[in-house]
Amino acid sequence: MQRALRPKRFHQLWPFYLLAAPGILYFLTFHYIPMTGLILAFKEYSPFKGMMDSPWVGLDNFRQFFGTSDFYMLLKNTLLISLLNLIIYFPFTIFLSLLLNEVRLKVFKRVSQTIVYLPHFLSWVVIYGITISFFGPSGVINHYLGQWFDGSANFLVSNEWFRPLVIFQSIWKDAGWGTIIFLAALAGINPEQYEAAKVDGASRLQSIWHITLPGIKGTIVILLLLRLGSSMDSNFMQIFLMTNSLNLDVSNVFDLFVYHVGLEQFNYSFAITVGMFKSVASLILVLGANYAAKLLGEEGIF
Repeated sequence: MQRALRPKRFHQLWPFYLLAAPGILYFLTFHYIPMTGLILAFKEYSPFKGMMDSPWVGLDNFRQFFGTSDFYMLLKNTLLISLLNLIIYFPFTIFLSLLLNEVRLKVFKRVSQTIVYLPHFLSWVVIYGITISFFGPSGVINHYLGQWFDGSANFLVSNEWFRPLVIFQSIWKDAGWGTIIFLAALAGINPEQYEAAKVDGASRLQSIWHITLPGIKGTIVILLLLRLGSSMDSNFMQIFLMTNSLNLDVSNVFDLFVYHVGLEQFNYSFAITVGMFKSVASLILVLGANYAAKLLGEEGIF
């Protein structure tokens, strides 16, 4: 009976399959087929011998990667930047969403949203140029430091200032854009709950705490899980532009290491080994966080 219904069901749903086809082709072409290249992590790849004829070295690349002192530095730098993004950038987007949601004047709300969205469309090169204008040796901040305190600070070549500047750039560029999903979730909360709370004498802060935040809790958990899944990734272009020889101790992350090893030293197998480690570690983080979310009664992402 079910077999007889399948052709008819496909006949009814083929427009939806057709709509999904470009997305499926995209993921197959750019995400799944390239995975065959992971085999190079277990070979000593030579462009002259090709992928299949390059000599098999087993786990030697992984032993070399885990045995080098760079591994712990890369792991520490990558995780610290991700952790700072998680505890500063992520809550800030929620806070900004709540602020925008509380604006009652529609014109002011739309103008505010447009202003906070705009930096997202600037390239990282432009963001870096603005950063130099403010924090460079002859930038605005050092100009006033010299006038008021007769001193200056080396923001762009300092280990101490690298991470704060990276987080500040991320917030300024993408915090507004990051509010879109939260604002969509906030729009789904039943307005009658706020009216009932107002009748009961609840203040706006109490309404936010008891209605708004519980109403978007599921969205917060899902976005938190997705962010944990990308903990081993760094914004390559941002880090690449902000890195120099004087702050390399804190700015050298996995993505930058892959670039130097793979494209500058042509050690493709070792670069793929690092990339494969990142992917496996990210998968473990997502699975662990998803399991923890379900233990806490949330739905998770799968």
